[in-house]
Amino acid sequence: MLRSAAATALVSLFLAASAEAQEDPVVVELFTSQGCSSCPPADRIMHELAKRDDVIGLALHVDYWDYIGWKDEYADPDHTVRQRAYARQGGRTMIYTPQMVVNGQQDVVDAKSFELNRLIDTHLTAVPEAEVSATRTGNEVTMNVVPVELPEKEIYEVRIVQYSPVRHASIRRGELAGHELDYANVVEDWQVAGHWDGQAPQSFTASLRSDLPAVVLIQRAGHGPIVAAARVE
Repeated sequence: MLRSAAATALVSLFLAASAEAQEDPVVVELFTSQGCSSCPPADRIMHELAKRDDVIGLALHVDYWDYIGWKDEYADPDHTVRQRAYARQGGRTMIYTPQMVVNGQQDVVDAKSFELNRLIDTHLTAVPEAEVSATRTGNEVTMNVVPVELPEKEIYEVRIVQYSPVRHASIRRGELAGHELDYANVVEDWQVAGHWDGQAPQSFTASLRSDLPAVVLIQRAGHGPIVAAARVE
């Protein structure tokens, strides 16, 4: 696709700004539950991911374990919907906890750190498809996205995710009764700031709903691959 000189200059400017802000971090979404006895090892992995600059780790607590006897305090039915959508996209018939999804594509079931790190490394060394940078003034966020190597005729969602870096749970019933657990990067809020055709640089703005930290995900509509991500600076 040919670009005018002005458009090329704009792309270069956006890329430079993005490169300064981020180094194409890989997004790892952990689907977990306070009612799941198999989840604590994966929750510990999330604590390690939260320390990395090259990974954006997000813990999405699901609600389908609540019937066991303990209602997860951080669960959101929308997280379960997202997990099921990923399964459909990947041709899978089952969902699991714990389950980690890497850049909206491959999944890792259970706390398999070696397999997870292999996938992370693969994405870190891949050629970027798009770039995004995000700046915050108060609760207003400005996001700049630019294509690098994206297919035509695709639509991408510009998603803003806010999370709590650490949340504590005193679990009194269910499979983990009696446990005192800390959870890292617990997702608290999602919103779609806009839609992008992936063909030219574009800016978006949005108002955050709280003072919590935020990240921006550029994801193909319909729970497709995440093609770019950035922390909101």
